[in-house]
Amino acid sequence: MPARNEAECLGDCLGSLTAQAGPGFGLGSEWEILCVDDGSMDATRAIAKSFTGVTVLDAPLLAEGWMGKSAAVWFAAKQARGAVLLFTDADTVHEPGGLQRALHEREKHGVAMLSYSPRQVVQGFWQRALMPLIFSELSVAFPPKLVSDPSSPVAAANGQFLMVEREAYFRVGGHKAVAETVLEDVALARRFKRKGMTIRFRYAADAVSARMYRSLSAMMEGWTKNLALLFPQTFLLALMKALDLGLLLGLPLLLWALPKLMLMVWWQKALIAALWLRVLVRYFMRVAKSHFSALDCVLSIAGLPLFILLLARSWVHHKLRGRVSWKGREYPMRAKE
Repeated sequence: MPARNEAECLGDCLGSLTAQAGPGFGLGSEWEILCVDDGSMDATRAIAKSFTGVTVLDAPLLAEGWMGKSAAVWFAAKQARGAVLLFTDADTVHEPGGLQRALHEREKHGVAMLSYSPRQVVQGFWQRALMPLIFSELSVAFPPKLVSDPSSPVAAANGQFLMVEREAYFRVGGHKAVAETVLEDVALARRFKRKGMTIRFRYAADAVSARMYRSLSAMMEGWTKNLALLFPQTFLLALMKALDLGLLLGLPLLLWALPKLMLMVWWQKALIAALWLRVLVRYFMRVAKSHFSALDCVLSIAGLPLFILLLARSWVHHKLRGRVSWKGREYPMRAKE
């Protein structure tokens, strides 16, 4: 687990991990927790050291060409002793018995990589409005069924829960092979598939939850870093979302305004109403793929302008500025990104 200034959430995460110990854990094997303090300037290190059974490592100085997270977990992976490695984030909380069930699931399906998309915990209006939009688009761009299909080239993983067979991980080069990649989890999954290794990927509210962001500014910085990479057709997606916004709000306005400006017969009004209903149904069928609550899906309409703004902002940072920021560090975007 990499941890850089994670004092707000680290305690809950480590508490949920240390509570996993018990008879039969890990199919009878030994287990360990390695937490890498990546230059934290808050109480992260002290919190990690307060947990019995947690080994706290200090990340090495960040070398040129490395993203901070990849450097931290690669450093830990080389010291880990397990036959199975789990990479997870400090903002996650793991359900009781979740790791044991994940080990059984990986064995049952015979996969080299098992990755879960956690239940996302959101707080505040803007998180509730924006996150369903992004996760619904992710479910369309990276359908779990295709990711888990060995015959499909579609590959993805979520770094919040990424369990791999140790030997397979080092055979593909591990995080060292994706050192300069912002989306290290997706890049690693692609390497697994290209080497003919199997992946299982699914939404797993039964196993793990995550609260990705604690503030609006952190959320904006995080998605500015990722959106242009997750959705290469950035401007096309922004245009589609702008069209959604225009139709969802414009058609009712048209229905209200046109009768005041011109004579409309009943079938013309019915046609506009039917079109709006069709747009509404299509929109909610798509955003429901996010696995967020019905209320959050309704609020997501208000999040459309922010989503459009962040798509444009991410494109500017990647394509024009050539740099992104995250957790107090700036990273150059290289051509192969």
